[in-house]
Amino acid sequence: MLARPSAAALIAGLAALPATAQDLQEVSFGTNWVAQAEHGGFYQSVADGTYEACGLDVTIVPGGPQVNNRALMLAGRLDFNMGGDLLQAFNAVAEDIPVVVVAATFQKHPQVILAHPESAETWEDLKDLTLLIGDNGYTSYYQWMISAYGFTAEQREPYTFNPAPFIANPDMGMQGYLSSEPYLVEQEAGFEPNVFLIADAGYSSYATTIETMADTVENRPEVVQCFVDGSIKGWYNYIYGDGSAANELILEANPDMTQDKVEYAVRRMKEEGIVDSGDALEQGIGVVTDDVVQDFYGKMVEAGVIADGLDIAASYTTEFVGNGVGMDLKPQD
Repeated sequence: MLARPSAAALIAGLAALPATAQDLQEVSFGTNWVAQAEHGGFYQSVADGTYEACGLDVTIVPGGPQVNNRALMLAGRLDFNMGGDLLQAFNAVAEDIPVVVVAATFQKHPQVILAHPESAETWEDLKDLTLLIGDNGYTSYYQWMISAYGFTAEQREPYTFNPAPFIANPDMGMQGYLSSEPYLVEQEAGFEPNVFLIADAGYSSYATTIETMADTVENRPEVVQCFVDGSIKGWYNYIYGDGSAANELILEANPDMTQDKVEYAVRRMKEEGIVDSGDALEQGIGVVTDDVVQDFYGKMVEAGVIADGLDIAASYTTEFVGNGVGMDLKPQD
């Protein structure tokens, strides 16, 4: 494990960060896809000055089909990167890549399986359908579905990110993300699909992580703390407050995004507790716990997705989260 700075040292470091605009420390953060509501909290803290308040000038670098922001971080061209789920972090350990997860934006993975309402009312009903699952999903969460629930390789067909076959065939189910594909189906097909969140079935990984290099954690902990705290506050303000300024930045950065899609995504993330649920309710958005990481690792080992015996403690730290930062920004019922 990396040597961790004391809380006093972090506070002193934060206080030492320059506050004048010309002296703001430039920080770059690469996202995992083009700008969308699923990145809203980060855009919020850019828009409302939260990052600047503790001395950071943050540039968000959108991802996309031809962009590999993680590789750019490994090459030293980005300071932080938006990771996927914990499998990515485990694989980094397996490949001896010194990447560390410092926060988990999504407490629940937003991956879902969609079904026609007349075809599947429960998770178990999905076993009777042909499931459109992409190659990445097949080698990760679908192997867990096989191991934990008895789904089969034979019932899976490759997903080409075209919903037309699913829409036309009620005997099919389809992978998707909670905040996008269900809305797409509603708009294109005129019916509301049943949506099954794999997190609710036990796929316990965090998602949309904040990761950085181990060297950054070791030598620039005050910058890590500021970026993590600023991001957490941004997410509280985005999902519970006025996210219009962040949405303007998102729409500007992604011409294919529309306001109705943004509003749908935010609503669904709130309804399902994607950002704020579980341990986050008591410890704050972004929290990472040993129990969750160990639980998910065990499931992935059992499913044959990841090797046993990895030093997964090297893949994350709990040092920068779980302290209730930003919880005062959440409306009280």
